[in-house]
Amino acid sequence: MGYFILPSKEFKLESYCDGHWAGDTNDRKSTSRYVFFVGNTAFTWSSKKQPIVTLSIGEAEYVAIASSIYHAVRLRNLLKIVGILQDDPTVIHVDNKSTIALAKNLVFHDHSKHIDTRFHYIRDCISRKEVQVEYVKTKDQIADIFMKPLKVNVFNKLRTLLGVFQKTCLREDVEILF
Repeated sequence: MGYFILPSKEFKLESYCDGHWAGDTNDRKSTSRYVFFVGNTAFTWSSKKQPIVTLSIGEAEYVAIASSIYHAVRLRNLLKIVGILQDDPTVIHVDNKSTIALAKNLVFHDHSKHIDTRFHYIRDCISRKEVQVEYVKTKDQIADIFMKPLKVNVFNKLRTLLGVFQKTCLREDVEILF
């Protein structure tokens, strides 16, 4: 395997984020996973067990988004220090529409009342225009490569989007279409 840094004219920070609900069979804790890109290059990623037991898929996704946004704010500050300003909000790509609605809606619902308020940090960051949560189709959710068993063709597609290629491919002329 080889890691290929793709050329880019802009250094826009963006993330793909997902949660895997109750995946640990011992304690039923969920997993958060994300990958951050600057331009077309993936440069940091994580797949980590969540610190709490979540009661629904939506809550697991919401906790995963909170983790990704926390890191997005830190990375925006780091990029600012090195002179790479992020004028637009950092886009966080999520494949769960109800979780996106919860992140954007300031009203508590009976089904979301139990979610720890510390995870509502998401809403603060959205209102400050530091981040923007957008829907991505599950088939294009790059963060899935860090947790789910995938069909070979899906795995190869996501691996390519990460910038990881078979070494044999790098010896030949490779054309990447995005």
